[in-house]
Amino acid sequence: MDITPRSFPITNAPAWGRVRRSRRVADRALKVICAIFTALGVFVLGWILLMLVYKGGSALSPAVFTQVTPGPGTEGGGIANAIVGSLILTVLGIVVATPIGVLAGTYLAEYGKGSKLAEIIRFVNDILLAAPSILIGLFVYTLMVPPMGGYSGWAGGVALAIIAVPVIVRTTEDMLRLVPGSLREAGAALGAPLSTVIIHISWKAARAGMVTGVLLATARIAGETAPLLFTALNNNFWFKPNLMGGVSNLPVMIYQFALAPYDNWRELAWAGALIITLSILALSIAARLLLKKDHVR
Repeated sequence: MDITPRSFPITNAPAWGRVRRSRRVADRALKVICAIFTALGVFVLGWILLMLVYKGGSALSPAVFTQVTPGPGTEGGGIANAIVGSLILTVLGIVVATPIGVLAGTYLAEYGKGSKLAEIIRFVNDILLAAPSILIGLFVYTLMVPPMGGYSGWAGGVALAIIAVPVIVRTTEDMLRLVPGSLREAGAALGAPLSTVIIHISWKAARAGMVTGVLLATARIAGETAPLLFTALNNNFWFKPNLMGGVSNLPVMIYQFALAPYDNWRELAWAGALIITLSILALSIAARLLLKKDHVR
């Protein structure tokens, strides 16, 4: 049988041509719309960043890093206590969240896998990823602040840890799932128990990705304000050794100083916003470099 193209002539060529032209027009229109909105987003983001660099950079000085936040109506001052307080709260949150997140992610990837319990944990983890941080702050406030007799850095660290845990869990699980099963089988063939295979093979192979997850979680909580308003609050002095009575921190300081009627307070707010933005940018770049290095390997 002759099945050459001549056996099936195109009987409706003009209509087919119109359809193709309409599709080209629709495709080009969508490209133009996407390009316009992309340019709009980049313009707004660039405007915000340029304003932050301009006003924050002009407010930076050695005093910003060496002096404590000034009182109302007081000239000068810095944000050294807020910087140190933010570092303490962030480190405290990550120290609490890292073992919980890594072990939970390891269970989901190595032990639970497709079990019902693993599905429930993933569902709860997804809820926590999308949960408003202010709700987490209210939860920790009810759980810790009244029983402990007031605001504290401990409550702030716990609130930040709850926000960081889902990020670490998700990243750890994803990175461990990328480890080839042949590596686990090789360890099991040598007689190693599953715990040894996980610690010495799976974790080692996914090490860079897991560290990336911790860095991303750190960047996620470094700029959180709402949970700290209900837990660590703020003050204009250095923190107490027991972290009780409130701990000065950059996010809450920026929020309070930006709304203040004092010019030097607003300048310090811009300086603090620039510092915290650069810190988050550095953490994000480090995380991407580690992840890229892991993929290259």
